[in-house]
Amino acid sequence: MEDTNFENIIELRNIQQTYNGGKTVILQDLDFLIENKPAQGEFAVILGPSGCGKSTVLRYIAGLQKPTAGEILINGKPKDEAQRISMVFQRYSSLPWMSVLDNVSLALKFQGISKSERDERAMEFIQLVGLDGHEHKFAQYPTLSGGQMQRVAIARSLISNPEIILMDEPFGALDINTRLQMQDLLADIWTKFNSTIVFVTHDIQEAVYLGDDIFIMKKAPSKFVKQINIDLPLERNSDTKREKHFIELVQFVEEQMVEVAR
Repeated sequence: MEDTNFENIIELRNIQQTYNGGKTVILQDLDFLIENKPAQGEFAVILGPSGCGKSTVLRYIAGLQKPTAGEILINGKPKDEAQRISMVFQRYSSLPWMSVLDNVSLALKFQGISKSERDERAMEFIQLVGLDGHEHKFAQYPTLSGGQMQRVAIARSLISNPEIILMDEPFGALDINTRLQMQDLLADIWTKFNSTIVFVTHDIQEAVYLGDDIFIMKKAPSKFVKQINIDLPLERNSDTKREKHFIELVQFVEEQMVEVAR
């Protein structure tokens, strides 16, 4: 990424990840930089072959894993609990014995906020993600559909007003129609909240539709080898996918992925 006047919000420096006493090298000389764009945020999408370490990068940022070597900085400082980071997984992560309302408001409970206030705030986000009327249902399948379960996860990730939202193939298990609906929902939410989102996917069209920038990783020992700026308007809808420039961008990213795989 070119130097600008923006401050860095996420920075991974010279990351290395090995296993088996150093015999198996997964990541090597990996650098990753996301800038904090005021009143806009950044939607960064990570593409790469299976097993290259895409999800591992998210776990570093979330503080769930430490690399064998290298440095991870959030807002220029080592990761700590005060930095607000949320994560949405591919597998449904709601607590199935709790209602949708209680799942969404859980972070506020840990903050000591009264039940009446946290329920009121949770309902705002439940309505935002289109789950109004489902708030008292158990957050489990098949009481809720797969798309509804991921809506719960997105609402839960937003309620604590995070600076950074990490999303690890959140729509990978959904049918195509639901997946397209969730893409539109996420695009709308991002323009509303201006968070920094780091999104892992294998779907190139999804990457182009959602992303500001696409970062491509090569196979292990892996690192980022290409960055592609997606020069589309920030506000996008289903019509965007029919535009000539969008189709050209998808084809270009496909070509870059083929080149990286050689």
